[in-house]
Amino acid sequence: MKKNNHPVEGPDGLVYTARLPLSSATLNWLADLIRGHLKKIGSRWRTLPAGKIATIVLAVLRCDQRPGDLAGGNGIHRTTVTRWVREVVGLLAARAPRLDRALKKIARKGGGVVLLDGTLIRTRRRTGKDNRKNYSGKSKCHGLLVIALTDDRGQLLWVSAARPGRTSEITACRHDQLTAKLRAAGLGAIADLGFVGLDDGGPNAGPTVITGYKAARNRPLTRGQKLSNTALAAVRAPVEHGFAHLKNWRVLGKVRTDPAWATALVRALLVLTNREVAR
Repeated sequence: MKKNNHPVEGPDGLVYTARLPLSSATLNWLADLIRGHLKKIGSRWRTLPAGKIATIVLAVLRCDQRPGDLAGGNGIHRTTVTRWVREVVGLLAARAPRLDRALKKIARKGGGVVLLDGTLIRTRRRTGKDNRKNYSGKSKCHGLLVIALTDDRGQLLWVSAARPGRTSEITACRHDQLTAKLRAAGLGAIADLGFVGLDDGGPNAGPTVITGYKAARNRPLTRGQKLSNTALAAVRAPVEHGFAHLKNWRVLGKVRTDPAWATALVRALLVLTNREVAR
């Protein structure tokens, strides 16, 4: 009996077609951004047109497709896909709003408060000293802490730099001078109990960061305090929607690249998220 040991997929492998759950408006906008960048740097030729490059980059960011798989299906090298992704992420991150400008924009529109929260982006376990600083004792996993602001509808306004997972949310906010910039813009922020103690204003200054009440072992919450916590939780619920939209980009499921590059990645995804949500 003769055995047939030839691989079913053949020497070149199989290529399949998949649907990308994004709008064509986002794809066309990103392709125009790439064309403008190529014209600016004087790059007259690329292996694939700008629209195809935009599709490949969005597939990596949205569906976490491996660059090697996309490279094989498009007749290019894996390093070419990686280079395109980093190039486009840099272009998008440069368009992310700064904290002071985002707050001034909300103030000009007549807004009075923003919603404040933090989230942990999971990463692979690092080796050596990086292993300890990226471990979050709160979440019991390795990751990077990101602070974000949204408006009262949950639209993302600003994201901070990605910091090691062991960093507390209050420390990250103080590093960005968040309370001082909120006062300068005449705005307040509503946050959860993890931000209790962030507001360092004087006794005569109005509260800038509004949080709920924490119970102590010998000091239970009163009925009024419980009702206040419930009301604040309902008001700040849209900030969770903003994080949910951001984490729809599956590349954030578990960051496998250098954590130092995660800041540019998160800010690039902020720009893409706002374009998808606002369409």
